[in-house]
Amino acid sequence: MNQAEVRIRALEDTDIGDITALDEKLGGKYRPEVWERRLGYYMRRDPDSSSVAEADGRVVGFMLGEVRSGEFGLEEPTGWIEVLGVDPDYRGSAVGRRLAERVLESFRARGATHVRTLVDEEMAGIGDFFVALGFEPAPMRPFVKRF
Repeated sequence: MNQAEVRIRALEDTDIGDITALDEKLGGKYRPEVWERRLGYYMRRDPDSSSVAEADGRVVGFMLGEVRSGEFGLEEPTGWIEVLGVDPDYRGSAVGRRLAERVLESFRARGATHVRTLVDEEMAGIGDFFVALGFEPAPMRPFVKRF
C-alpha cells in the first residue's frame, strides 16, 4: 500500500462502524458497545487528539488519546495514548507512525510536556513500535488486583 493513498485525519463520530469492524478483524470479537462508549468519550473530551488512517473510504488504523493533568499525581499536562489499532493488511506501511505523528503534534499543541502509554509486555511488537518512536520505559509501575 502506498503511504500517499492513506490519509490521516481527526477522529469523527461516524468512524464507529469502521473501527468496530477493524477491532473485530484484530481481536476476533464484535464489540460495537465498547466502541460506541469509547469513541463517545474521546469525541466529548478531546476530539482533536485522536486520529484515524483512512484508505479507500474506510478506516485502516486508529489511535485514541487525550491530554490530561492530575493523573497519578502527575500535574503537568500529559498526553496519554490509550489505544492503537492498524489493519494487518496495512502494517509495515508507516500507518502507525503517521497516526502517532499527528497525535503527538496535537498533544504538543494542547500544551502536553510528556506523553505516556501502557504496553502489555506480552505484546512485544507494540513495545518495539513505541521505542522506535522515541519512547522509553518510565519509572512508573502498573499494579493490578484481580477479583
